Amino acid sequence: MDRRVALITGASRGIGLGIAAKLAGTGIAVAIVGTRPPEQVEEAVKSLEDSGSPVLYVQGNIACGEDRERIVSGCVERFGKIDILVNNAGVAPKERLDILSTTEESMDHVLGINLKGTFFLTQLVANRMAEWTAAGRLTEPRIITISSVSAYANSLNRAEYCLSKAALAMMTQLFAERLAEYGIHVYEIRPGIIATDMTSGVKEKYDAMIAGGLTPIKRWGYPEDVAKAVLAMCSELFAFSTGDVINVDGGFHIRRL
Repeated sequence: MDRRVALITGASRGIGLGIAAKLAGTGIAVAIVGTRPPEQVEEAVKSLEDSGSPVLYVQGNIACGEDRERIVSGCVERFGKIDILVNNAGVAPKERLDILSTTEESMDHVLGINLKGTFFLTQLVANRMAEWTAAGRLTEPRIITISSVSAYANSLNRAEYCLSKAALAMMTQLFAERLAEYGIHVYEIRPGIIATDMTSGVKEKYDAMIAGGLTPIKRWGYPEDVAKAVLAMCSELFAFSTGDVINVDGGFHIRRL
């Protein structure tokens, strides 16, 4: 097929669904990945199909090697290629524990999905992209990883999450250097406080912090804010850039006295 194809993990809701909607709205075919059964994401899939772009839902857990293979194979069988990989899948600790009490089980769970799963899915797709690029089948291939301000901002009660996001920053640098020879551009986007179901439980806390000046732009971020950055990275506007970090955080990253 002539249209570009995007594979987006963690895309049945929240930021991932927002990204899928933005890309589908520009004519890009989207394969969205999530862990929920297909019947639970029918509404999300229908909303994407309303854009007129082809949509595929693949149920799978990127922490599982067999699922990763099936996710990629399913996308390729349906669309024939992958032009864009958006690594968005991620989890927080099931229980927030102080760094002196964090468990090995929690560390394995969070890093297994956020880091290991993302790394090996990227490796799998990157090898396919390299082959397709050499064959002239891809133009402007992109790999974009959605990390977090937690890549550098400490949260002592979720150390495993912070470590996973910091590692993704290095992963971006590594793949950016390795894949440049194939014309594959690699980017990282760091969202700040984004209004999703994951942050709904701490809304009052962050409402007060934002009002108190936590971020120069005094509002919550939304999935569409992240999606717009992804769309920009997918374009030819950054043809001489790779390995870059785009902050979508209302200015949270700015150090102030």
